[in-house]
Amino acid sequence: MSEAAAGHSLVAEHTVYGCVMGSRAFGLATESSDTDRRGVFLAPTRLFWGFDKPPTHVEGPREEEFSWELERFCQLALRANPTALECLHSPFVERIDATGTELVALRGAFLSRQAHRTFSGYAVGQLKQLRADVRQHGAPRWKHAMHLLRLLACARDLLRTGVLTLDVGPAREELLAVKRGEVAWDAVERRMAQLSEEADTAVSGSPLPAEPDTARVADFLFRARRASALG
Repeated sequence: MSEAAAGHSLVAEHTVYGCVMGSRAFGLATESSDTDRRGVFLAPTRLFWGFDKPPTHVEGPREEEFSWELERFCQLALRANPTALECLHSPFVERIDATGTELVALRGAFLSRQAHRTFSGYAVGQLKQLRADVRQHGAPRWKHAMHLLRLLACARDLLRTGVLTLDVGPAREELLAVKRGEVAWDAVERRMAQLSEEADTAVSGSPLPAEPDTARVADFLFRARRASALG
């Protein structure tokens, strides 16, 4: 069996949690939107006992589908990786078993003020790319600009409330106008700066803990591995 086929088999047979992400989860979908799928699979414990370890992530088998092995996913979420954290809050869950249900129930354990650093760091990288596009082509990739605005607002609200909310709600039309290129780049850039400042201000009074609850997550991962070994 090829490496790709083996990975696809893990996704097909051992997914514990699968959801729809992207514009559909954010309330920004239009008729032309793709369906982005993300998932978490639990590789059988016995696969770790040989020299060839199972993959930490798998692309496919469907288009726009990406899955993480459970341990890798937990590592990313504990580091407040935006993609991993948002995955656990999708309103569109397509597949879930008992392990996945416990993972979702643990999603609060992953949240901490570290989100300020990781979300901001990701935003800085994306903004550099958008500015490079403006210099080279006269305009940014507007879809990417829209999603960066969404991410910055999401981070600010998470720090303010302690709750991670994906749906953009009333901001939908404003964000879609950005995606269509109907808002001047200067105005978009000012809005990004404002959202970043508001997130910075929210950190000190945030209801989020300083660190995630690593011990709870580690206990969950240990029990999942043990159940797989014994099962």
